[in-house]
Amino acid sequence: MTPFFPLSSAARACTAAALAALLAACSHPITMITETAPPRSMAHLVPKKVAYVMTDAQRDQRVTSPGGSGDRVSYYPYRDLEKSIRDALRAVYRDVVVLRTAGDAKANEAAGVSLVFTPQIKTDSSSSSWVTWPPTSFTAEVSCVVSDAAGAEVTRVRAMGNGTANFGEFNGDYGLAARRAAKQMTSQLSSEIRRNEKLR
Repeated sequence: MTPFFPLSSAARACTAAALAALLAACSHPITMITETAPPRSMAHLVPKKVAYVMTDAQRDQRVTSPGGSGDRVSYYPYRDLEKSIRDALRAVYRDVVVLRTAGDAKANEAAGVSLVFTPQIKTDSSSSSWVTWPPTSFTAEVSCVVSDAAGAEVTRVRAMGNGTANFGEFNGDYGLAARRAAKQMTSQLSSEIRRNEKLR
């Protein structure tokens, strides 16, 4: 019988590092950016200038989530979904700008901003395939704290998108489920904003 020798702490650390490297090596980049935007009717826009907050650190935030065949996918949710958030706001309001921080009352007043949307984004993915790596199911959720120009909270809005795609649809478009989720999230966000009387 072969004797059992427990791994030393150094060996365990090396094993963990090797596993992390292996997982990173199996992470495939995809994008969530969608070119589709909710319709924008100039005659029905709320005559306000609003802003959304997004920092460079958020744009550089990389997320890794499950794909198929034991692999994972990586993407930049804030960078990829910034267009979706902006499109949702532009479908409701006349003017939309981006800010680095929500709490600068003087800058908001000088810019003529009425409302400031501060989004938090959550995503997840999965796949029903044991053969191919692109995710067949994807969720994208955005929760926005909405403040007035002085920084006082007015209300909150939330939207979620679910996207699915099967192997026969990918045709090299490996982020298809993610972009479908982004499209649905964008549409729902603009609808939730329109329904909220505090945001008119």
